Amino acid sequence: TMLWLLSSLLSVALATAHVQTAYRPGSRVVNGEDAVPYSWPWQISLQYERDGAFYHTCGGTLIAVDWVMTAGHCISSGRTYRVVLGEYDRSVVEGTEQVIPINNEDIFVHPRWNSNCLSCGNDIALIKLSKSAQLGGAVQVAVLPPAGDILPNEEPCYISGWGRLYTNGPLSSKLQQAVMPVVDYEHCSQSDWWGSSVRKTMVCAGGDVRSGCNGDSGGPLNCPATDGTWEVHGVTSFVSSRGCNTLKKPTVFTRVSAFIDWIEETIASH
Repeated sequence: TMLWLLSSLLSVALATAHVQTAYRPGSRVVNGEDAVPYSWPWQISLQYERDGAFYHTCGGTLIAVDWVMTAGHCISSGRTYRVVLGEYDRSVVEGTEQVIPINNEDIFVHPRWNSNCLSCGNDIALIKLSKSAQLGGAVQVAVLPPAGDILPNEEPCYISGWGRLYTNGPLSSKLQQAVMPVVDYEHCSQSDWWGSSVRKTMVCAGGDVRSGCNGDSGGPLNCPATDGTWEVHGVTSFVSSRGCNTLKKPTVFTRVSAFIDWIEETIASH
């Protein structure tokens, strides 16, 4: 089945550093556009260490001055991570970046995340920073939606990330964004769409042009709130094993509003 393929590719992705499979930590931005620098100031780059250097692997969202939210599948045990805030163009030092080391014991993957069952959901993790972020123009804390909040069909959300520009293509150096209209559960769970692979604890967004490739795993789905601000409603989770821009296979996100209690409890207890 497609799901088996997704999960088998996932295990490959977690086992190797630079994986060119249809599904890997850090999916891709295709047909997006360069974001306005620092227009998503809660977007972070999650990086892992290999042979003394750090490599971008996933996106994430700053949800408190010392907490980041990302995807469960972005975390591999035994790896050393750091978080970069205030990043825009990864190829140059712009002076706005804040590089914060992460202690392994400060990474909290959802207890019900199972890398062998993507469709089971719970693809979310929290990371406590080893020092607090310094807030400013390039670094801000995201607003999360109220618990249980469900977006209407075709709500114009934006994905953002440094993911690949096309299937198996290069990572983007500049932060990309793309508008991704929400596909509600009623549509997304139809048998010729994602069917039973999508749960009510997930959000589908995008289409066959800007679909499952537009953004880094773990990164935010940014949606307009009624008061003109933005709320982060999703954590980028998975795409079709058939690669980018697959008809009726929009990108699937962990629905943040389904995990507000877990987020609050985790932060409060650490």
